[in-house]
Amino acid sequence: MSRLADRHGRVATDLRVSLTDRCNLRCTYCMPPEGLDWTPDEELLTNEELVRLVRIGVERLGIRTVRLTGGEPLLRADLTEIIAAIADLAPRPVIALTTNGIGLAQRAQRLRDAGLDRINVSLDTLDPERFRQITRRKRHADVLAGIRAATQAGLAPVKVNSVLMRGINDDEAPALVEWAGREGVELRFIEQMPLDAQHGWRRDTMVTADEVMAALAGHRLTPVSREGIARGSAPSEMFRVGGTEQVIGIIASVSRPFCGACDRVRLTADGQLRNCLFSRGEDDLRAALRSGADDETVAEQWIRSVAVKRAGHGIDDPSFLQPDRPMSAIGG
Repeated sequence: MSRLADRHGRVATDLRVSLTDRCNLRCTYCMPPEGLDWTPDEELLTNEELVRLVRIGVERLGIRTVRLTGGEPLLRADLTEIIAAIADLAPRPVIALTTNGIGLAQRAQRLRDAGLDRINVSLDTLDPERFRQITRRKRHADVLAGIRAATQAGLAPVKVNSVLMRGINDDEAPALVEWAGREGVELRFIEQMPLDAQHGWRRDTMVTADEVMAALAGHRLTPVSREGIARGSAPSEMFRVGGTEQVIGIIASVSRPFCGACDRVRLTADGQLRNCLFSRGEDDLRAALRSGADDETVAEQWIRSVAVKRAGHGIDDPSFLQPDRPMSAIGG
């Protein structure tokens, strides 16, 4: 088996696969109210093409975790079949899903039965009206129902991703932590990243990890690393809440970058391989598949793409430019 190694000594073992660039929310930090120009169906990977690429990654290149993302992956009607096909691979990878939770209440058990191991659900506020303002949709109750259904289906601990935005929901950190403790979910605060379609992100308006920590001073957070639990390549720095069993995470992609331990590679819904979330270049694996390339040729293209991965995302560099694709078209 070959490895997806880069020139900085990192090895990619975590594959993020976007199933669609479409989404049924219009979050203000992601896309405009009218949405975006979605990728035409004929340019998207078919179910068979997608599973073939995942198989090549797992069987030939050492991929051990496959995270299905979007857009919103629950919009793929064949999601259950995709999960089942990936679960049948050998060696079997860990299968995770990142979702906004809309429709999850009706599908959580089926996804678990198909082979889904872990799930992350996005929820930025506990207030239904704020949710409507942020997402431009009245679906707050649906997300809460989806989170509870995922827990009941045995996907625990359900991870809940929250982005705090200055002047909008940055006062909710304590309430979100307390809610997560009651619900038995693992809350993770994520710094807002420069991946919006409008290119309106500004570092000086981003709520930083330090600000989150300050807002939670009363919760007596202690790093779990003090308990001998290594962070490894995980993007989230974990903290224990007071003297309880509850842990929360903070993903400080901007202010405390963890690029040196990155083990991720991304595949877009239209078959483009990205060796970094912020990469401005891609490798077209879809074209290779549709031109008749065999598995070995595709694997070699994959290896070459990861080999030239940059040392870091470069957000602090004066020459930094956002990727042409927004987050919804790249995959989380």
